[in-house]
Amino acid sequence: MTENKGIQSDLIPRIATGFCGGMARTGNMCGAVSGAIMAVNIFHGRMDATSTLDQNYAKVRELIAHFEKKFGTTNCKGLIGCDLATPEGHQFFKENNLIARCKVFSEEATRMVMTII
Repeated sequence: MTENKGIQSDLIPRIATGFCGGMARTGNMCGAVSGAIMAVNIFHGRMDATSTLDQNYAKVRELIAHFEKKFGTTNCKGLIGCDLATPEGHQFFKENNLIARCKVFSEEATRMVMTII
C-alpha cells in the first residue's frame, strides 16, 4: 500500500502506469505532468458535475506554466528528444539513459504540485 498526504491506496502506483512515455509511449504530454495534474485534481477537483471548474483549472494551468517555464515544454518527445513509439527511439532512450531525465521531470513535477496543493 502506498500512502502520501494521508491518502492510502493500492491503486496509487497502478493508476498512472500508462502515463509513461507521454501516454503509453505516444510522446504526448509527459506522464509526470499528467500525474501531477491527477494530484491537483485530488485536492482541488470538483466534488460533483455542477461545481465550478475555475479553481481547478487555475491550479492545473499554474502547474503547466511552471513546468513549461522550467523545461520548455510538457511534451514527452520534446523533453527527451526521441520518439518512444519507434524501436530506434526506444533504443536511443536506453542507450542514452534518458530514464534519468524522466526521473528529474517526475521529481520537479512533484515539487511543483506540492507547492500548488
